[in-house]
Amino acid sequence: MNRNWQRCFELVRKKERIIIGLMSGTSLDGLDIALCSIGGSGMKTKVKLLKFCTVPYDSALREEMRAVIFRRDTDLQLLTLLNAKIGSLHARLVLQTLQKWEVAPEGIDVIASHGQTVFHAPASFHGLDGYPNATLQIGDGDHIAVGTGILTISDFRQKHIAAGGEGAPLAVYGDYFLFSDEREDRVMLNVGGIANFTFLPRDGNTERIFSTDVGPGNTLMDQYVQRHFEGLSYDRDSVLAGKGNYHEVLLDALLEAPFFRLGFPKTTGPELFSMDYLQKAQERSGTGGLAKEDVLATLNRFTAEVVAEAIGRCFEGGGMPVIYLSGGGMHNPLLRKNLEALLPGVLFRTTAELGINPDAKEAVLFALLANEMLAGDAANFGRQGIPMVAMGKVSFPL
Repeated sequence: MNRNWQRCFELVRKKERIIIGLMSGTSLDGLDIALCSIGGSGMKTKVKLLKFCTVPYDSALREEMRAVIFRRDTDLQLLTLLNAKIGSLHARLVLQTLQKWEVAPEGIDVIASHGQTVFHAPASFHGLDGYPNATLQIGDGDHIAVGTGILTISDFRQKHIAAGGEGAPLAVYGDYFLFSDEREDRVMLNVGGIANFTFLPRDGNTERIFSTDVGPGNTLMDQYVQRHFEGLSYDRDSVLAGKGNYHEVLLDALLEAPFFRLGFPKTTGPELFSMDYLQKAQERSGTGGLAKEDVLATLNRFTAEVVAEAIGRCFEGGGMPVIYLSGGGMHNPLLRKNLEALLPGVLFRTTAELGINPDAKEAVLFALLANEMLAGDAANFGRQGIPMVAMGKVSFPL
């Protein structure tokens, strides 16, 4: 038998697998690396986060990636080159991190790599007859597998689309397996570049469980800071937005996108919520002369408004869940303040209280999806509409 398939069969039979989850988000700040021990599968999944870190990208790589991501006029040669370059870089960063942690690569069973999203195009966004939902991530899995000598599972979103989904958000699988609880209704709110949440009813009814994007998380705020505040990549601790005041007229213009009238579940990305989107909203509202701090404060409020409206829509009949935060937005004090004002009486916590570092949650999710690919079985998520979790493509080392 081919030794690589023999290795796969051995991994399937293991009671516990050591899996590294890799996540690189739309903020382009760096590579999240989560070292996990995962036992079982499905509702019997048990995850221990052993180590976690974020390795920052250098400024030159960020600029290269900004030249190709979320753009319709991408340089195809640069895109092709970056697919290989980022895969090889991620392999090196994994090996360097394992050395720092004093963990031997031979002790790692699998690497689960999300890759770097360069364009996300659900049909609701592109609107082109005859074309399906689509998404594209780069950072080739074969380069990671060969570079590390570790079996790698990557490109998770394509199976979701092939089976009828939009390729995102995929958090429903990990959220359902790890965080469902009969004692309380839960909303697992992740505020990354895009804000999304999973609703977990206490009754565990999969017909009521769903995961959805709701609109911009940090992406518009980050893009605005990068364009208008030299040397800064984001508004640390809301220092800039805290000096301004949100503007109702601009806020109303920002809320006009047809995306907000779509039902759940739905997906979106920085392809829609871009600086062009902001510019057009300012033109319509006659707010082009606003102070930069006021614009940033308005973008902050905008994120809070779309999150609060979406969560409130799920609970129009009364009652509110406990909201568990993860993602970079949970570190934004003004955003937290806005959310608390718009959702009075709601209890906000973080996934740290559930045993998972909230900064590591997305990387852990892809480790879990790799585990399901190896050891899981079909699972029906009702409204989510995708009766499978075996996502990802396998790349063997040499």
